[in-house]
Amino acid sequence: MRKFIFTGFLAAALVAPALAQAPLPPVPAPQNVPKPGPVTKGPYAPQTLLPGGIVMPLFPAGSPYLNAKRVSEAEVYTMDPVVPGRVQRIVNIHNPSIEVHLAGGGNNTGTAIILAPGGGHSTLVVGLEGADPVPYFFQYGINTIILRNRLRSSGYEPKTDGVYDIQQAIRLVRVHAAEWHIDPRKIGVMGFSAGAELTMASAIQYPEFNAKNTAPSDPLAGFSARPDFVGAIYPGPSLFTPAWTTKNGTPPIPKDTPPSFIAGAGWQDKIHAVWADEYFSAMLNAGIPNVEMHIYARGGHGNGLAYREFTAEGTWQDRFVHWLRDLGFFQKPGVETLAAQDVAEFVKQPAAKP
Repeated sequence: MRKFIFTGFLAAALVAPALAQAPLPPVPAPQNVPKPGPVTKGPYAPQTLLPGGIVMPLFPAGSPYLNAKRVSEAEVYTMDPVVPGRVQRIVNIHNPSIEVHLAGGGNNTGTAIILAPGGGHSTLVVGLEGADPVPYFFQYGINTIILRNRLRSSGYEPKTDGVYDIQQAIRLVRVHAAEWHIDPRKIGVMGFSAGAELTMASAIQYPEFNAKNTAPSDPLAGFSARPDFVGAIYPGPSLFTPAWTTKNGTPPIPKDTPPSFIAGAGWQDKIHAVWADEYFSAMLNAGIPNVEMHIYARGGHGNGLAYREFTAEGTWQDRFVHWLRDLGFFQKPGVETLAAQDVAEFVKQPAAKP
């Protein structure tokens, strides 16, 4: 009986009124819809995707890291066909940038996460894996930074140009940490799929980037590109995947390599689970502290924070928050994390004998 009453009510609500009525007023157009910036003679100025974002190019005009012939080209947006104002993807990125979203003053942990969206290096999925996580992490007092890195589809090499972009992003956030109320020792990275390739590389390649960016003319000289933690969500191949490295799958792992959190699905996303395991095994065998991995039995690829029909994989972000809390990243700014203490203790240990 209850089902009949509900069904009848729903049907009645959907039936057009029998009596003539005045027409409804039109639905207003969406307000403040993001759009690419104009093309000028100077470097392209990236535009904010979410209200209140602080957008900064990674490299100064004239930097040798940039393609001078294309740096003025505008980014190209793909908009969500259902959600007005939501940018789904971006391509044609020649002036890479960060978009900073700060945590609330009373809830700020000082922790910052640089988000590296995926997209197979052909597009940047800035909606699902960039903008969408911002409010989620805000509720935990975490500052978020959306990375717009250069893509293979625009003529760049992810293993160099893309990695340089995320390394420069870490340095740029660190140099502005004081004015943004970010703890310079609590700056981490989180990548999704192709973006995770960049975060996993940043975990071990920061010494080289630091060493070649020490010129007195560089305003970021002296600020390290080492992330304080690394997230790799349904990751692509890492430098420990033999086919993706020139060193037979064994690149050097610094003793102060930061802790990593890895998550993905197994059976239904097998290749990414294999790549995740290669990175995890390398870190585990090297003895790097506080490396955690979750490979769920069921799940899919490329769903960001979506709960995936309530499969267990849809809770990976909860596990990540627990991991951050366990390692001390939810303490007030200025308090040394347990992660940092464990890294310092590990560095003091004698090198393992071959």
